Amino acid sequence: MPAELAAHSFAGTLAAQLARPAGIAPALYWLGQAGFALDAGGYRLVIDPYLSDSLAEKYRGRTYPHERMMAAPVTPDGLGKVDLVLSTHQHTDHMDPATLQPLLATRPDVKLVAPVAALDEALKRAAIGRDRLHLIDAGETIAPLPGLRVTATRSAHETLERDGAGHYRFLGYVIEIGGLRLWHSGDTVPFDGMVAEVAALRPDIVLLPVNGRSTELLANGVPGNLALGEAISIARDVGAKALIAHHFGMFAFNTEDPAAIDRAAETLTAPRLFRASLNTVYRWG
Repeated sequence: MPAELAAHSFAGTLAAQLARPAGIAPALYWLGQAGFALDAGGYRLVIDPYLSDSLAEKYRGRTYPHERMMAAPVTPDGLGKVDLVLSTHQHTDHMDPATLQPLLATRPDVKLVAPVAALDEALKRAAIGRDRLHLIDAGETIAPLPGLRVTATRSAHETLERDGAGHYRFLGYVIEIGGLRLWHSGDTVPFDGMVAEVAALRPDIVLLPVNGRSTELLANGVPGNLALGEAISIARDVGAKALIAHHFGMFAFNTEDPAAIDRAAETLTAPRLFRASLNTVYRWG
């Protein structure tokens, strides 16, 4: 029988769930915004965690104050035994020093996967040495742990940006582990070649932002992402069996209505659409 993604609600705290050792069968937990914890193959991977109020402190009194709409569902300590952390790019809600530093300081054997273009920021924000970084660029594949492969894809946070050396500033990651191929796109909008690039990697599950974009936000320094309909189309076109829609419900000026995601999920059969939810575990099997 083909594997499927299923959502199961749980009582109690996320910290209690993550206090258990990571299992072999893939299981996903949303951390808010673009953050996820993935248990699979006996490992726990943490992707783009934003578990602080860094941005509220940075933008207090500004046009967009970045006050959290949802409390962090867990502290860095509450993530339990972590084996690898991944950041798709250096925007603070994806590479947060107030999350990464306590997370990595208490787990000295854990390394961080980050874009080559973000080398300096990754070292500074995570407060780690170069020996604890796995750097990657679009089109490259690394094997940071036995049985785990990570392939970087291009992402366009409004545009496909490169640094002076030609390295892409925004990445997505296709993670292959425990019989699962999962694509976390990072922050992106559609661009020519995206679908073919990702479809060739045959993801089973895709994690895509759905907060959309606007000229007003971009003019004020807030680049946007896929809209919900775009995310659904891309998930279908890359051949995914399931889409978890995320990157909403954190900042009031830059979100999507959860009810709109739920309405789309009611009628969509391929791929299956899930709205990222707290107190929920997404199991693949």
